[in-house]
Amino acid sequence: MVKHIAFAVPGDLATPTGGYAYDRRIVEELRALGWTVDVIDLGDGFPHADRGLRAAAAARLRGTDGVLPEAAEALHLRHPLIALVHHPLALESGLPAAEAEKFRASERTALSFARRVIVTSAATARVLAADYEVPIDRITVAPPGSDPAAPAPGSADGIVRLLAVGSLVPRKGYDVLIAALAGVADLPWRLTIAGEARDPATAAQIQAQISALKLTPRIAVLGAVPPERLAALYADSDLFVLASRYEGYGMAFAEAIAHGLPVIGTTAGAIPDTVPEGTGVLVAPDDAGAMAAALRRLIGNREERRRLAAAARAAAARLPTWTDSATLFAGAVRAAVLGAAA
Repeated sequence: MVKHIAFAVPGDLATPTGGYAYDRRIVEELRALGWTVDVIDLGDGFPHADRGLRAAAAARLRGTDGVLPEAAEALHLRHPLIALVHHPLALESGLPAAEAEKFRASERTALSFARRVIVTSAATARVLAADYEVPIDRITVAPPGSDPAAPAPGSADGIVRLLAVGSLVPRKGYDVLIAALAGVADLPWRLTIAGEARDPATAAQIQAQISALKLTPRIAVLGAVPPERLAALYADSDLFVLASRYEGYGMAFAEAIAHGLPVIGTTAGAIPDTVPEGTGVLVAPDDAGAMAAALRRLIGNREERRRLAAAARAAAARLPTWTDSATLFAGAVRAAVLGAAA
């Protein structure tokens, strides 16, 4: 079998988000496994692309092995199509009902022409099978890998350093986290937020909320940071915190575990699968009171933080590697090709 695929990407592969980081590493690892991978930039603007951008993207795909929803029906007759779903677009927070349904219908149509569907978590596999009519035997779960990391030593000055990593978009629940932190302002903590301001309105709302609650001296919003800076932030932290309303996997949670950090998160989407039992505290999404209670519990109890950190260090040894992830990904591609040839 020829080990050659085209990897169609809606935008710049260097975009600093967990989804694009997954794509970059899978491309690198597939190449290390002997695959030829052609990366095709479909252009910025998806999923809200105008007619001109969509036409240009479709034209790029007609000479490749890629897929766009409206091009899928024609392309799948000539090429085995594989869909990679980090999480369904319809589950993005803050979408009007009509727009969410439009995304759901578009993705359902596109997925119907995919010979294999690759997802990053079992939770997303269940959603696609239940809500998108994708047969479970056509779905491959290829979770993100993790790189080895030294355990974070923890601070020694009495201030508990919190880290939140994720793009500034409604789905990440920063408004809930900041409201919760206002409820524990009597405790000694500092928060660092690292993530691209992908939604300017959300970024502005976060800054306004921080100011209104008089938390500006205690919360640093850094924006996107390079990988080496991000690794240093994990190493300098005591707790990882994120109030996500949904995650298709939650790579930042896994990275926190890889650094031996205890986690405070939510039960939304795949987070309970990503955060091993005993490594953190998960609460219901959109519940600032429950989030505040979890923060108070761990900020105020150094011994419990140490216990959860020890469990995180043990769990880190069991995280999949990127080679593991790429091997699963390559297996899905082989299954698609062999199925097309059968």
